[in-house]
Amino acid sequence: MANHKTWHEHHQASLAFGQRLADSVAQGMGSWRFIIIQTIIVILWMALNVVGFCYHWDVYPYILLNLVFSTQAAYAAPIIMMAQNRQGERDRAQANADYETNCEAKKEIEELLEKLNSIEIDKLDKILEILQKMDKKA
Repeated sequence: MANHKTWHEHHQASLAFGQRLADSVAQGMGSWRFIIIQTIIVILWMALNVVGFCYHWDVYPYILLNLVFSTQAAYAAPIIMMAQNRQGERDRAQANADYETNCEAKKEIEELLEKLNSIEIDKLDKILEILQKMDKKA
């Protein structure tokens, strides 16, 4: 049995490590799981700094937390843009593959229609021939 890979499997196999990493980071950051975990961390950060018994490492207005978010955004934005650009490339490649498949299918259908048409013409010729023989006998 031949091993046939789908278009998606070929595409996944062609990705470099950095591309796979960017895709997985973008996918992770665009999930509810990420939002919930980040929200919990922010609430804990603020709560621990408000009630901190001995040490407040980031007092209100939470400048360190703001710096962490700025750094996260500085890295997240380009990574997400890389993933979106690659999604555009994937969509174009998929559309091209679909177009080629459709062209091949159209060609096969046209060949089948020609074959069916020739069979139909052969049948009609035989019917006409039989009718002509019947006319000559009658």
